[in-house]
Amino acid sequence: MHISVYSTKPYDRQFLDAANLEAQHQFRYLDERLSEHTAVLQTGSDAVCIFVNDGCDAVAMERLARQGCRLIALRCAGFNNVDLKAAEQHGIKVVRVPAYSPYAVAEHTLALILCLNRKIHRAYNRVREGNFALHGLLGFDLHGKTVGIVGTGKIGVILAKSLLGLGCRVIAHDPFQSRELIEQGGSYVELDEIWRHSDVISFHCPLTPESYHLVNDESIGLMKRGVMLVNTSRGGLVDAEAVIRGLKNRHIGSLALDVYEQEAPLFFENLSETIIQDDIFQRLLTFPNVLITGHQAYFTDEALRNIAETTVHNLTAFERGETLANEVTAAHAAK
Repeated sequence: MHISVYSTKPYDRQFLDAANLEAQHQFRYLDERLSEHTAVLQTGSDAVCIFVNDGCDAVAMERLARQGCRLIALRCAGFNNVDLKAAEQHGIKVVRVPAYSPYAVAEHTLALILCLNRKIHRAYNRVREGNFALHGLLGFDLHGKTVGIVGTGKIGVILAKSLLGLGCRVIAHDPFQSRELIEQGGSYVELDEIWRHSDVISFHCPLTPESYHLVNDESIGLMKRGVMLVNTSRGGLVDAEAVIRGLKNRHIGSLALDVYEQEAPLFFENLSETIIQDDIFQRLLTFPNVLITGHQAYFTDEALRNIAETTVHNLTAFERGETLANEVTAAHAAK
């Protein structure tokens, strides 16, 4: 198969080439993100392979279909950036990587919690400047604190185990309860109880119409004063402007983000020589109690290898006319 691979970096090409040695698909690597304007670059390919910040709306889908695209292969678990109804209308199949390394994201989440609490990022810069003063670096013991986890799929459960091992009380919210989490010592509560009782809240749920801006002025108002919020899931779960208001009035004690709702023009690029035009993002960077990484949580050797291998498997299954175990359809979007 001939596949146009959008939004590629050197590491994407390295791992995809390694996974493709046996299958021998023909990859055409593109730096550009997929959009209605760049869909034309797919000409001559049977499929496109895209990542989290590529945009495949109805217009882009129509242009892909017109050029003979028969498959969209996502190199990620989320599919909210693809118009699945439009794909169905044009007879284009969509496949994804449902799991790559839940440990990668869970461990990065724990790293953000520890770093933000103990202000490691600020201490690192101080020491490099010869400043060994401790004032302003005060943290708290995680042991004995209540951590709320919203979403207990594989990532949420792995994070819960780590936090329980540190002596935290873990409460969780998810429509589908994990027996494993309960057996480990966690408990399930209503969402309002997560807001009211948690010292730390971490998000590990998909972005749906119901979860969009789950963190907003109203939910922040219900949270404990001084709460730490951590989002390594989907940027759209958090209303950034509401969070800024919560930081300014000190209702939110600290914030860690690995995702951001308007991240597409920013993340995965080196913008150190440019002026960032996103005023909301720039405002977040001014707070000393905010820690942001650029969609890095998934970024481990194991995860990239699994993403590449599953992607190649999906492409091969489609080429052979086999059942697509990782297919997503318009029915998934409605859930």
